[in-house]
Amino acid sequence: MFLEQALKQTVDPSQPLRILDLCAAPGGKSTLIQSLISNESLLVSNEVIKARVNILEENIIKWGAANVIVTNNDPKDFQRLENYFDVIVIDAPCSGSGLFRKDPSAIEEWSENNVQLCSQRQQRILADSLPALKDGGVLIYSTCSYSEKEDEEIGDWLFEQLAVESLQLATEEVWGIVETQSEKHKTWGYRFFPDKLKGEGFFIAAFRKKQEESSKSQDSGRKQRAKNKAQILVKEEIEILRSYLKHPDDFFFIKQKEDVLAIPLHLSDDLALIQSALYIKKAGVKMGKVIRGELVPDHELALSTIISSSVKRIDVDLETALQYLRREEIQVDNSETGWSLLTYLHMPLGWIKILPNRVNNYYPKEWRILNK
Repeated sequence: MFLEQALKQTVDPSQPLRILDLCAAPGGKSTLIQSLISNESLLVSNEVIKARVNILEENIIKWGAANVIVTNNDPKDFQRLENYFDVIVIDAPCSGSGLFRKDPSAIEEWSENNVQLCSQRQQRILADSLPALKDGGVLIYSTCSYSEKEDEEIGDWLFEQLAVESLQLATEEVWGIVETQSEKHKTWGYRFFPDKLKGEGFFIAAFRKKQEESSKSQDSGRKQRAKNKAQILVKEEIEILRSYLKHPDDFFFIKQKEDVLAIPLHLSDDLALIQSALYIKKAGVKMGKVIRGELVPDHELALSTIISSSVKRIDVDLETALQYLRREEIQVDNSETGWSLLTYLHMPLGWIKILPNRVNNYYPKEWRILNK
């Protein structure tokens, strides 16, 4: 939660920003960041571990925003986007000592040797990714470790090796946050202890990358080189898609195999550039497939914030909502056949298709509630 303060005190979230959440799974920080930034901004939410990127993608889908791109890349891959991001957030892999109270098994996994290995890994991640940060851009670094070697000493290392300046953040005494400074270069850090506030052990620090006089943005040349390889949609397909959107003029559509994605217009160059440099897991909002003059809507569209209020909705009670989320058969009081967005307390759950003799449940199988 303090990440919000770190962002608001170092950048203006109301302005268009490019932000990278480098170690993002399962997505708590990414969804918080997306809530703070403007619709004109771009959040790239990355997870290096392939097994963890699926839960990140799921949580971004549930959040419903169109201005997020989910990637699955190693930190060094972001060097291809030199001088690109205004903010990089790195919640680095660590030895986990801040989780001792919450998870006693973390104590058994901890060792001084592991702390040393984590410190070296953190330095590699920072060195690999910092070229992607603009000069004058903000780096926010955090761990769930108590170790100075993974916290304050990383601040000293950054100061010495990667041309950054430390940023002091304002806190209030009632928050219970402990402000620290590193031994060598007095870089600022903020420690969170479970006995002083509601939360687990945590460390966070903010830095600004120093301005290099000789550097300049490479965006214009990169945009000219980047080309989108997606299929072109015909006019009739576009009209079908536009009818599902709240602000259709704000989006363009790309077709990947049979699926159609809605992408904010202002992100067209960014998407093409990122696509040329990184592996993209998810971009924009997947709307579905246009088949025989009809949109077969995707679950992403159901949960998105871009869907039109004119899309047919059916609000159901709690029991029916839970049956739907378990992907069981449901009954609804509606005689009109076709696609409908099922809602509970007017919050979208997903799609159903009403047929003359039954209701088909299209909630994703892999997301269904398994317990009763």
